[in-house]
Amino acid sequence: MTAAVERVRAGDEESARLLVQHLYPLVIKIVRSHLPRRTVEEDLAQMIFVRVFTRLDQWRATAPFTHWVSRIAVNVCLSQIDYERVRPEWRMADLSEEQADVLEVASGESGDEDHGSGIADRELVEKILARLEPKDRLVLQLLDMDGRSVADVSAITGWGQSSVKVRAFRARRKVRAFLSELLKERKVK
Repeated sequence: MTAAVERVRAGDEESARLLVQHLYPLVIKIVRSHLPRRTVEEDLAQMIFVRVFTRLDQWRATAPFTHWVSRIAVNVCLSQIDYERVRPEWRMADLSEEQADVLEVASGESGDEDHGSGIADRELVEKILARLEPKDRLVLQLLDMDGRSVADVSAITGWGQSSVKVRAFRARRKVRAFLSELLKERKVK
């Protein structure tokens, strides 16, 4: 393996291609076990190989090359997971066809009043609520879904009534912004 790495460092493209073929099963196995939700495994594997080849001069023969590549692969996957967690993105393509229809009916863009499945309704609401912070989600569930009063929510959470109202207002605004973003995307398609 050391000789192949040295040939790649020297600029031998055929050795680089053979090295990718040799390492691909290892890299794709790691990617599949750590795959972030929105990332295509081939894209992530390509990111890993780019990182491996751009940092090839950092590898020291003190550890097996495959261990070094594995460490890079895991770190790239974890970085991508963190990136997606910090910058959540949800697209219309993430919705099932039934959920997209529910969204269209709910927005008033469809003349169809009978949209059918209550399951799709619940799944869509769950997906939307999952995008909120836990405290925002809790307030909306208690107020809007469970039908509790502001005083009840205040007693349950220990927050002041004005805090509950402000949190509910902001959470609803986030939901509206998110829904309008999804509807804009749907109109573009």
